[in-house]
Amino acid sequence: MPQRKQSKGTCTYCGQEITKGGVAKHLASCPQRQEVIAKVEQKKTKSETLYHLRVQDGFRSEFWLDLEMRGGKTLADLDDYLRAIWLECCGHMSQFSLGRGLAEEIGMRRKISEVLAKENEINHIYDFGTSSETLVKLVDAREGKPTTTRPIVLMARNTMPEEKCIECGEPATYLCNECLIEEETWGTLCDKHAQTHPHQDYGEPIPLVNSPRLGMCGYDGPANPPY
Repeated sequence: MPQRKQSKGTCTYCGQEITKGGVAKHLASCPQRQEVIAKVEQKKTKSETLYHLRVQDGFRSEFWLDLEMRGGKTLADLDDYLRAIWLECCGHMSQFSLGRGLAEEIGMRRKISEVLAKENEINHIYDFGTSSETLVKLVDAREGKPTTTRPIVLMARNTMPEEKCIECGEPATYLCNECLIEEETWGTLCDKHAQTHPHQDYGEPIPLVNSPRLGMCGYDGPANPPY
């Protein structure tokens, strides 16, 4: 049986493409990241515990984020981040919990340091109708000065998964909502066939974006880092 290709991503510090499994090793030695860390260590700010988190879609593991989060910040801060970069479409409710689905809920006001002192993996769910589930796993922690005034910094992110046009097999750039809703088919289309493929009832095809929420509840992005 052929081995499945490992997902790849990009380091936000140096722009190098790296495998999902090699992210932690790369970040520990990335010269550009070490330069950023060395620079902030010279500032007159307090050190704190900084947590390296691997955030991964619960159903499509090719979607992932590696984040560094300040220990004094809360789950509400992480919720805001996940909404901004991956999830927000209609202001749905969300929650963190221990275990998958609607398991034991963790309050949004809890500091990430308090939660990770007892658990190394938690679950996030957004929208209790058309649900998106995200797994949040502790990778590592370090003592140091934050590299940003924000609660979270994006260190690495998956490369957008390749999709092929259902009409010709060429690289796809759009998703047909009509195929998705009426035919229950992941109808990805290239630039050319996005213009000619029939889709009268659900509007024009929407651009593919790097988010596991695409195609759910009208989500169409932006799927860009909020900071």
